[in-house]
Amino acid sequence: MKIASVADVKARFSEFLKASKRGPVVVTRNGKPAAVLLSVDDEDEIERLTLAYSPKFQKILSLARQQIREGRGVRHEDFWREVEKKSKNL
Repeated sequence: MKIASVADVKARFSEFLKASKRGPVVVTRNGKPAAVLLSVDDEDEIERLTLAYSPKFQKILSLARQQIREGRGVRHEDFWREVEKKSKNL
């Protein structure tokens, strides 16, 4: 893992982009972590990362977990149908 300031990354972005292939690059602002530069290999990986940090998707997962705990689970097919429906409304 490499750590670099926003100014360093801005000045040498291409270099840090290449470095991200060897591991995450933590970007700091005023000495505190502000972002992480990650290398991705394919579109599936981009989708997984995007969903992992999507507040809307996390809300859907949280609701599904609560329903499962209450014995009102959602079938796999129904869950993905609902995700598709909601993504069209974005």
